[in-house]
Amino acid sequence: MKRDERRQAIMDLLVETRAVDLDDLAERFAVSKMTIHRDLDDLDQAGLLRKVRGGATIDAGTQFESDFRIRETQDAEAKARMSRAALELVEPGMTVMVNDGSMAALLGGSLVEKGPLTVITNNAAVIDRLKGAPRITLIALGGVFSPKFNGFFGMVTEDSLSRLRADIAFISAPAVLGLQAFHMDDNAVRTKRAMMAVADRRVLLVNHQRFGRSALQSLARLTDFDTIITDAMPASDALVHLDRAGIGLTIAKD
Repeated sequence: MKRDERRQAIMDLLVETRAVDLDDLAERFAVSKMTIHRDLDDLDQAGLLRKVRGGATIDAGTQFESDFRIRETQDAEAKARMSRAALELVEPGMTVMVNDGSMAALLGGSLVEKGPLTVITNNAAVIDRLKGAPRITLIALGGVFSPKFNGFFGMVTEDSLSRLRADIAFISAPAVLGLQAFHMDDNAVRTKRAMMAVADRRVLLVNHQRFGRSALQSLARLTDFDTIITDAMPASDALVHLDRAGIGLTIAKD
């Protein structure tokens, strides 16, 4: 097997299992452990995985989130439920903001059901799905493109947002700890905050598995959101903080 084929096979395995063991990979591909080390190092440098002791993972860390192309293949049923729950908050005639992320991409593509709408987004997947869509006025935010997050960020994005206004903003986060939402990328944090600042209503979209985790950058307090949508009830230790603060969750149903 050629190097590129082996590395693609490693990524395919990670999508399926979320974590891989170095010894198992060396045996599976009949190569040395040093070869697998180099493969994992290069994939780590490319931002496709997070190398850990004895192997690698695509689970988020304080400074790591997997590539958009990987995340869009994961948790399809949970994302679909959350998308349907979010759509219930949208009414024809609204101006809707959608941030980056694979969950938001699915929601953004579903907004055609609620037209006429004005949709403001930095999410390249949403832009692709809504360009030319009937009864959708699409405002695509420019900026510096990030392949990892499949979106546009930076000064141009933030300046554009400061001149706009929306009825509702859908914001996703990869980590929630206590009463705080976190993200690992400072550019993404600034863009999400800029969207929240100009929206009348703010909705947080977060997978239940992301509760009890932190990341490098503080994004916002949970009380800054009007609604929090998740796919299932988080673990009991995470619920303690929410219950004490009187913060409710919208659990997306089947």
